[in-house]
Order: sequence, then C-alpha cells, then structure tokens
Amino acid sequence: MTNPLLEFQDLPPFSQIRAEHVEPAVDALLAENRSQLRQILERAVPPTWSNLMQPLEAMNDRLARVWSPIGHLNAVLNSDELRTAYTACLPKLSDYWTELGQHETLCTACQALRDGPEYAQLDRPRQRVVDNALRDFRLSGVDLDAAKKDRYRIISEQLSQLGSNFSDNVLDSTNAWQKHVTSRTLLSGLPESALAVARQNAERLELDGWLLNLDLPCYLPVMTFADDRGLRRELYEAFATRASERGPGGAQFDNTDIMDRILALRHERARLLGFSNHAERSLATKMAESPEQVLTFLEDLAARSRPQAQREYDAVLEFARTNHGVENIESWDVMYFSEKLRQSEFAISQEELRPYFPENRVVPGLFSVAERLFRIRIRPLTGVDVWHPDVRAYEVLDDSGDRQALFYLDLYARPKKRGGAWMDECRCRRGIADGVQTPVAYLTCNFTPPVGDRAALFTHNEVTTLFHEFGHGLHHMLTRIDVAGVSGINGVEWDAVELPSQFMENWCWERAALDMISGHHETGLPMPARLLERMQAARNFQAAMTMVRQLEFALFDFVLHRDYDPQVPARVLDTWHRVRERVAVVAVPAFNRFPNAFTHIFSGGYAAGYYSYKWAEVLSADAFSAFEENGVFDTATGEAFLHNVLEVGGSRDAMESFIAFRGRSPSIDPLLRHSGIETQAGSG
Repeated sequence: MTNPLLEFQDLPPFSQIRAEHVEPAVDALLAENRSQLRQILERAVPPTWSNLMQPLEAMNDRLARVWSPIGHLNAVLNSDELRTAYTACLPKLSDYWTELGQHETLCTACQALRDGPEYAQLDRPRQRVVDNALRDFRLSGVDLDAAKKDRYRIISEQLSQLGSNFSDNVLDSTNAWQKHVTSRTLLSGLPESALAVARQNAERLELDGWLLNLDLPCYLPVMTFADDRGLRRELYEAFATRASERGPGGAQFDNTDIMDRILALRHERARLLGFSNHAERSLATKMAESPEQVLTFLEDLAARSRPQAQREYDAVLEFARTNHGVENIESWDVMYFSEKLRQSEFAISQEELRPYFPENRVVPGLFSVAERLFRIRIRPLTGVDVWHPDVRAYEVLDDSGDRQALFYLDLYARPKKRGGAWMDECRCRRGIADGVQTPVAYLTCNFTPPVGDRAALFTHNEVTTLFHEFGHGLHHMLTRIDVAGVSGINGVEWDAVELPSQFMENWCWERAALDMISGHHETGLPMPARLLERMQAARNFQAAMTMVRQLEFALFDFVLHRDYDPQVPARVLDTWHRVRERVAVVAVPAFNRFPNAFTHIFSGGYAAGYYSYKWAEVLSADAFSAFEENGVFDTATGEAFLHNVLEVGGSRDAMESFIAFRGRSPSIDPLLRHSGIETQAGSG
C-alpha cells in the first residue's frame, strides 16, 4: 500500500489521506528518526550546529509535517476511524518526545556545543535554540533517576491521551444535542439570518421546519434574540452542561474524572521536576516570573474592573424590571436583555451590522489591511488539495514579489468540526539545502455559513475573530528567521503569543479599515457614518463585564493549578465557584458545568496559562497606541511592527521585541482605555 503521508514533498495531499495511512506512517517515521538520531550522535564529535542541531531540526521537521495534517483532519473532519488512528498514535509520539527530552547523550552533546567555542560564533537565533533545548531537557526530566524518568514518561503519555479524550467528549457532547422545531412561533425574535441557518440545518437532514444545535452560529442568536424564555433556558442548559454527567449524551461524555486525573498528573509531573505545582512549571516558558506576579496582575485588573462590571449588570437588571416586568433574570436571560439594553441605548445590534459584512468584502478587505500595513500581497491559489469544498488556499508574497508563505482558510461551522477558532502550523519556516522552506498555516473558524447562493454574512464579532486568527497567522508566516525552533510563533513565550492576534483586532473598529472590509451585501454601499458612530459608541458596552468574565477564567485556571493538593480531591467546581464569588457579577445556576468543556486548559495548551490573553492584551493595546499616535495605516509604524515583532519570531525575548518596537516598557493604560475601564476604580 502506498502511503500519501510518507510520499508528499510539498503540501499535504488531504484528499488521499485515509485513517489506515496514519499509524503506519507514524510508526515508520519514529523508527527512522530513532535510527537517524543514533547516526547524528555518532557523527557529532565534537558537536557543532551543522552536525548536531541542523540534522535534528530536519529530522523532527519531517515528523511534524506528517503529523500536522493528521491532527488537523482530526479537528476539522472528525470521524470514528480517524479518531481511532489518531488516538493510537498519541502514546507513541509521547514516548518519542519524552525519550528525546530525556536523552542524556543528546543533552550532553547540546551542552558541549553551548560550552564550546562555536557557540559564540552562532547568530542569536541559533544560540537561542541551543539555550531553549537545554532548558527543555531539564523540563523533560533529563536529570531524573531511572525510576522517575520512567514515571515521567508514563505521566506524559497519560496526559496526552486524557487531553485528547477531553476534547473528544466536548465535541461529541456538543453534537449529541439538537432540537427539531416546526413552530415558527417558538422562534419568535430570531433574525432571518439565524432562521436561515436553522432551516438549512433541517434541510440537510430532509426535515421540515428548523433544526437548532449547539454550534455558535445557532446557539448565540437564540441566546441573544429568542423571545421564548423556555427555549433560551433549554439551549443554555444543554450548552452549559456539555461533557458532564447531566449534559447531552450523559455519562458517556462526562469529563469530570478526566479533569481530576489531568490535574493530579500535572501536579505529580511538576513535583518530579522540582516545582511546587504545575503553575510554577508552566511559567518556566513564559514572560511572567512567578505565580505571585500573575495573581497580582489578575487581581489588580479585577479590582479595577469589578465595580464597573457590577454597575453594568445592575443596569441590565433595572432595564429588565422597568421595561419588561422581569424581576429576577437568570443566566439564560442575560444576553437577551443585554441586547435589548444595547439597542435601547445605542440603537445598534450585531444583526443590523451583519448585512455590511459579507464574506466577499470581509476576506479581501482583511487582506488589503494586512497588505497596507506590512507591504505584502495575498493571492488565491487554485489546484490546491483541500479537506473540504469550503476551504480555500492563498499565497503571501513579499514586497519583492517572492512567495513568503501559504495558508488555508476554513471559515464555517459544520458537523464533526471542533468548535472555536484557531491558527495552527502546517509547516514552519526553516533553512533547507536549496533555500528556505516557506511557512504554511491553517486558519480555522466556525462562522455562520452561507445560505443558498448568497455570500456568508458575518457579525462584527465574527469579523473581529477572523482578524484575531489572521494576526496569529501573520506571526507564523511573516517571520524572517530560518531556524525552526524560533521561527514564527515557535519559541515565543506563551503569554506573549497573543500579542499579534489581539493587535490586529483593532482595525475592525477603524473607519479607514472598515471602508475596506465592509459594504452592504446587496448594494455594495459603505456603512453609513451614523451606523458606524453607533457601532463605535457601543464598542465598550459591558466592557467591564467582559473583562471580569475573562479574569474569572484566568484566575480559575491559575488557582486550580497553583493550589492543587493531592491529599484533597480536586474539587474543580468548588474552585470555580470560589473564584466566581470574588470576581463574577452574574450568578450561574447550580447545574452549570463550565469547567467540563474548558478545552483551552484541559486539552488546548493553556493550562496555568489562560492569563496569557490579558497579559498579552496589555502589550497589544500599547502596541496599537503607536498607530493611534501616528495613523492607523502609517507605513513607518507598520514596518516597525513587522521588523521588530513579526519577523523576529521567538529569536529573542518578547519583552525585548516589544521595547524595540515601542521604545519603552509596556503600559497598562491603553488596555484600560480601549476596554472602557474607568481608571479611578479599584486600587492602583
């Protein structure tokens, strides 16, 4: 049997990849890599960059390029067969990476390179790769005795499997719920765009009426606009209990025990390595220097934000009472009455904006914004093998017309596709024998799909999400570093990796950019000035409520990992409720099981790192303030951000990159200003 995973040289042959190809390809590559490693170590005497680090990079890049389409397909085109094959490979890959991280001979060779005369002659990116490798050997347990090394290996293997199980349960529980509706009355209040999506869902299954599900393009409109309180509660409860004992699908998808086991194993692994807890271990690869620094940062933001958040929530309560006669609102009422209040105060809604954001204006407009800022050109590619008919491919050209990168764009929600939005690496930039391997990115979203022959119409929130993910993509694609370990997002401290993504969101609010990304889907006319004014006036509506909600997630994550005690049951829900008592202003019902579907921290790489969103937002808000000072399309400022942040990737400390761009250390004031937080509230 020919195996397309072992034969492709350029872009993945997605249409040819089958589940039966996965395990044989991974087995073959792991065996090949182990053999190559022995040969590399035999030749690396004395170790140099060219005889040690360079062949190691090539060896692991080959594995990464094969595993990347496998993991991606498992996320965007999930099937039982592919999931089985993917899951079977997880322990094998975990063992391989642990084996590599604990390889004493390899570590000794890297240390010899670090201590030898060649190190001083290496450029800074290569020095950083060597230094990071030595750090990662320690974090992989290279100094442990044999018994502890074996235990570390077992823990890592189990964590890899449990994280995958957690994500699978969230996906399966989400897909397990749907509601067939035949009465239009029940859907009163829903905008036509949401009704069209629900109608299309039903038509796919040859059903009459409408089919509701828990995908965000369906769930959010129901929670925001549906007049039927019972319907809102029904969807809220299904969504809020996903992957729990009382959620859709019931106990078969319950993540409760998985969460407890993940926390126990993370804590044990951290202790093996000499850390007090997983939070400490997490910070070994981040900008923040200590758990205390993280908690002080989060609690200070909470102190500044919570009083205003309470006032914002009180305004919703008063509005519901005065204008709708509802004395006690519940969690499933908050979005509904908040939207009514927003329309009352600003005469604006996401649905009123949707006609001005057709996909055929938003996507080309996004590209135009990036082209003006960073002197690139983006062109569609034809004839590229993709995993779904909706997916499109593009190339990025630099200002000389040379290809700098490629990316795939997968915009719409659909069954068997993991929820959320993300950028991931298909392949990274690195130097190769005949030049440079161009980086390739996956940009994945779950937006409202097109209905019939009409272009998809996006909410402004969806547009902002697209800009966010494209910012990650630019970080990956515009790097000029030719060493894989620190090119693009590789090697960037995790709490700085959100800087370019949050930075790009700002252009979604600027008239000069909105003229490029918006236009009425029927007439093509630009957004009226009065509508834009109302949109901008409403930008910080409930900004403090949004802030404390993010702080709730960040504090819950960090406290959960810092304070874990193996002598006490994990009590995940108890920890969440304790954090909410200090930070949140909106009560949730006892049945809410938010942690059970918190994929960011249990399967998405943000464990004891969710605070990174707010940490990086300080950087991104301050970075954008330079454009506020000089002009949102100021060429010199755009090139400065490109050269000092995007191009350098992880080749130096993120703080050094920020200071090189901004000329000083970051200030929190732009974040508070952009978020509409009154700076006099709370403590300093």
